[in-house]
Amino acid sequence: MAKDKILIVDDDNRNIFALSAVLKARKYRCVSATSGEEGLALLKQDKEIGIVLMDMMMPGMDGYQAIAEINADEELKAVPVIAVTAQAMLGDRERCLEAGATGYVSKPINVDTLTALITKYI
Repeated sequence: MAKDKILIVDDDNRNIFALSAVLKARKYRCVSATSGEEGLALLKQDKEIGIVLMDMMMPGMDGYQAIAEINADEELKAVPVIAVTAQAMLGDRERCLEAGATGYVSKPINVDTLTALITKYI
């Protein structure tokens, strides 16, 4: 079974809408969640998800906590997680990667950069 579906986790529906539209135009299948908790539940349920685009700054369970939960789960830890964040200060990329993210993209998103990262892992 192909694991080519993208899970977008972001607390802002406008970001989900924009990312989904861009990725669907490039023939990717997308599902979304508006919280870390919801994203984890969806990831556990949908075995076709091949990659996660994770917003790092969300209320409740943030992206850092969600990535830690994913990496602690034997069934989920093989799924690559790309940190998608408005944090673009010096050290933020490293912080996301140290937290367990596979890749990092800052907002506003360069679609070509994001697509290249997705292609690398799917």
